Amino acid sequence: MLRRWFGLLLLVALLAVTLPVMAVKFGQPDGGEHPYVGLLVFYDEGGTPQWRCTGTLIAPKLVVTAAHCTELNGPARIWFDEDVSMVAEYPLGGGDSYAGRAYASPWWQGGLYLPNTGDVGVVVLDQEVTGKGSLPSLAPDGSLDSLATQRGQQDTTFEVVGYGLQSVKPALSSLRVRLKANVHLVNLRSSLTDGYNLQTSNNPGKGNGGPGGTCFGDSGGPIFNSDHQIVAVNSFVLNENCAGAAFGYRVDRAEVINWVYSH
Repeated sequence: MLRRWFGLLLLVALLAVTLPVMAVKFGQPDGGEHPYVGLLVFYDEGGTPQWRCTGTLIAPKLVVTAAHCTELNGPARIWFDEDVSMVAEYPLGGGDSYAGRAYASPWWQGGLYLPNTGDVGVVVLDQEVTGKGSLPSLAPDGSLDSLATQRGQQDTTFEVVGYGLQSVKPALSSLRVRLKANVHLVNLRSSLTDGYNLQTSNNPGKGNGGPGGTCFGDSGGPIFNSDHQIVAVNSFVLNENCAGAAFGYRVDRAEVINWVYSH
């Protein structure tokens, strides 16, 4: 098993200085397209904020995210505001926020043991959320498998949504704003993926409207297919500056689907 730093997408700096940049790398403002994607904050049992991630409401009281976000199995809160930076009470409440309890998957071992990291988690909310339109679902079992050997993989695109960092070097730059971007399929059958992970491009596109990517804080955020189903949750990157390869933990697997929806 391999345990080394792969740049988890989680953002520990909850109150980082906010600069006028975007979050999902060179993404577009969400514009209300994904009202069910929210910013998650996780707390210790004493109520002290620990870190933040992104999550997706897939049922009125159920949010799917990454296990390295939920590993404390403790209190959590999600904000569905598109611009959480406007919420004065953040990270303790206010805005369009809901409290709940986080749970890591039974396959999560507290680190990135590749390829099956088990990096999926859920937050069960204390009350139902309404008014978010038609909620997305997890993609059916094996929905990505046909792409593993298919030619023209670079033509397969996915959409990512999140509240993460825009860049790490030379300065930590973060907004609490929901953004979206397109990424391309890179690999499904390498030693790092092997049926458990989805490798996508993480190309900033020079900020000119080209492809985007994910960065710290986008952890647990959805990777949508063309049918607007969630095929993976953002998990890890290989570069501390969020350049190069990005990986999502696949949720189009029967055991994952069954575990998530059992809550």
